[in-house]
Amino acid sequence: MNWRRICIAMLAVMLVGIGGPGAVVYAEEGKAATNTLLPVIPTGQGDACVEETGFMRRNHMELLKHQRDDTVLDGVRDEQYSLKECLDCHAVYGPDANPVTFTDPSHFCRSCHDYAAVSIDCFQCHASRPESGALPADHQFSGAFPGTSKVNGSE
Repeated sequence: MNWRRICIAMLAVMLVGIGGPGAVVYAEEGKAATNTLLPVIPTGQGDACVEETGFMRRNHMELLKHQRDDTVLDGVRDEQYSLKECLDCHAVYGPDANPVTFTDPSHFCRSCHDYAAVSIDCFQCHASRPESGALPADHQFSGAFPGTSKVNGSE
């Protein structure tokens, strides 16, 4: 008998027992609740997302990683797939009418990441809610990276 399979099977049985009849039922915002556990997905505030919803649910992490690499390595600040643009549209507002931070379980990103048991580290450095005003001076692209006089091999 494979002990790994036995342990996995026992864990699955325990999880089903924990989440069984007394489970909280979630539904997508604006839709009726069902008997399946689903995250509450707040609706974005814009007319349309930068890509189709199903595509974004499957690929947003790749788009954000690609945007991160373009920005950090090449200094390209394209707004189409920027985290700032996502937060501007997908901000969730609390009872005080202010956008909630990532520490709040109703935060747009947390709603799915908690459901999928996926931890993200974006908000260790980045703001987790929209910020008013321009970028701080140390976030503006000046044409050269600190300590260098070249950008992409040019002088």
